[in-house]
Amino acid sequence: MTENRLTTGSKAPDFSLADAQEKSVSLKDFAGKKVVVYFYPAASTPGCTKEACDFRDNLNSLASAGYAVVGISPDKPAALAKFSSKESLNFPLLSDPDHAVAEAYGAWGEKKNYGRTYEGLIRSTFVLDGSGVVELAQYNVRATGHVAKLRRNLGLD
Repeated sequence: MTENRLTTGSKAPDFSLADAQEKSVSLKDFAGKKVVVYFYPAASTPGCTKEACDFRDNLNSLASAGYAVVGISPDKPAALAKFSSKESLNFPLLSDPDHAVAEAYGAWGEKKNYGRTYEGLIRSTFVLDGSGVVELAQYNVRATGHVAKLRRNLGLD
């Protein structure tokens, strides 16, 4: 839904979603902290695994710069738990099975793949300041190299 796309200065939509342990995690839980919220299509797929592992491997430098990281996908908590455990992920993954949060962030919409058009999750990343305002909104990001590019955009390299 491209009409819902967020831009710099937008107030990020609040959310409350289940994590891999089925515990509720809300954007309000990060009040006062900068947070990277990224949307990915499906746990345990090659691109999503590469992106998640890049966030895992860069979490210390992101955290030392004051950023928390949260990944959101349509996967059920059980799939998130398996993915998180298998890849030793060190940040929360949240379940958005009805893609309501993805839609609110403009990260759900029309996609094209091999000549087929369908509705799906658009790989997207948002950097929010401590009051939930969007500092950076990136849509249609590539899984490979995305975290390195994000670090450059944030001035961390």
